[in-house]
Amino acid sequence: MDIRRVPYDHPDAVKLDAEVQAEYHVRYGDGGDSTPMHPADFTPPNGIYLIAYDEAGVPVASGGWRVQNANGEGNLDGDAELKRMYVIEQMRGRGLARRILAALEDDARAAGRLRMVLETGTQQPEAIALYTSSGYAPCEKFGYYRFHEDSRCYAKPL
Repeated sequence: MDIRRVPYDHPDAVKLDAEVQAEYHVRYGDGGDSTPMHPADFTPPNGIYLIAYDEAGVPVASGGWRVQNANGEGNLDGDAELKRMYVIEQMRGRGLARRILAALEDDARAAGRLRMVLETGTQQPEAIALYTSSGYAPCEKFGYYRFHEDSRCYAKPL
């Protein structure tokens, strides 16, 4: 597997983002994640965006982190927010999400971030299992969906 750093607006990132948004819509029936995000959010030193490619050069998984600091949405100074973790259906169960998660944590730690945080939902039990088995613990809700009943937030010290 070849994991590459790419811009958030790279065509392969846009393709995978459309796929994850479609999956969110199926799971939640709300059209997808409405959290505001911009390509600059994932441009160093603000964060990074990664895509995993298979042996044929097909994009099969993605994820990124972006800087968050104390704000009116519940973040704390030093936070790195995990976004758009996704593995295409036919490649799930092979450890790709764990590899991307580890790479993102390493990069955020090297960038001086103190805590990795993420928001997921009750209709994503696989995500919750991945994060809790990777050392993430429930934390105070933050971000765009902090007032939604189905929202679940997790954090891990870096």
